[in-house]
Amino acid sequence: MSGRRAVVTGASTGIGWATVALLRERGWEVTGVARRAERLDRLAAETGADVFAADLTRDEDVAALREHLARLGRLDVLVNNAGGARGLDRIEDGRPEDWLWMYEANVLAVQRITTALLPLLRATAAEAGNADIVNITSVAAAEVYEGGAGYNAAKAAEAAVSRVLRLELAGEPLRVIEIAPGMVKTEEFSLRRFGGDQERADRVYQGVEDPLTAEDVAEVIAFAVGLPGHVNLDSVTVRPVAQAARDKVIRGPLAVGSD
Repeated sequence: MSGRRAVVTGASTGIGWATVALLRERGWEVTGVARRAERLDRLAAETGADVFAADLTRDEDVAALREHLARLGRLDVLVNNAGGARGLDRIEDGRPEDWLWMYEANVLAVQRITTALLPLLRATAAEAGNADIVNITSVAAAEVYEGGAGYNAAKAAEAAVSRVLRLELAGEPLRVIEIAPGMVKTEEFSLRRFGGDQERADRVYQGVEDPLTAEDVAEVIAFAVGLPGHVNLDSVTVRPVAQAARDKVIRGPLAVGSD
């Protein structure tokens, strides 16, 4: 078979963009998927990646993506990275449309694309020995916080999908890997969560020494899929040292304690 290929969703920014770039640097063929075609054009120009514009909440877009990938002839890895958060409202103040968007983007999109691409992954696994599904969830899947109920619920559901899928695929040479990042400073995640309020987005990371970068998470993804095919990282939590838990974040310089 030809060189290994990954498809990375949410590739127009942040973790998705960084993952495409890193895998390309390491010799992978990569298809980056996102809604914003103009961003994908930049990604293709900078990395040499194949790109495909699609809204993964639309069945017809997912079907078109599957046909595109089938024509390429091989698929080793699906990285389900697309998703996001909207708002930080208390439950009583939450907007149902925001909750619905988060569930569609973080859960139903994963179900749609995984279902569509499983036959391609199985075909690769039959020839190459294994194939991978990597779901990017969040520490928010397990650590709830005030104002986070909608996102907590969506990411908890995505984590559950990952665990169930691993059970359902048991016996096949298919790995299901969940990677749950903590605080990652990217150009758009908090900005989009807060409706474009840059000042509010900046406060999330204010004073935190070395929050994770998108490139840090991309390194974890690349490591997980680069392991020998019989080794599965079921679930990986990755945080900056300054974040001991979702709500235990050190804002200020890190320093060695006194004896």
